[in-house]
Amino acid sequence: MDRKIVDYQKLTDEILQLLVEKYPDGYDESDIITFRNIRNEVVEAVEIRTDDTMYLVKIGTRLVQAMEDFMDDDDDQDDDDLDFKDIPDDTIDEN
Repeated sequence: MDRKIVDYQKLTDEILQLLVEKYPDGYDESDIITFRNIRNEVVEAVEIRTDDTMYLVKIGTRLVQAMEDFMDDDDDQDDDDLDFKDIPDDTIDEN
């Protein structure tokens, strides 16, 4: 299994989708993995796995914003799929 550390700036839509699916309400302290990188800096990350790769996605306020933006974009696409036939006739104002 490949192991990769990914910064939020390099997240693909696939990884963002996995993050949103795994942490739909956000992540908490128990989800955070803390380690030191090669420069001996403390790094905090959350783990996402695919069939062949384990990603450690560095966390921070920008990651949270990226996840929220991704969720908002997905919600907007769902709204675009709304069909008027799904709305009861008595709630449609024709004026």
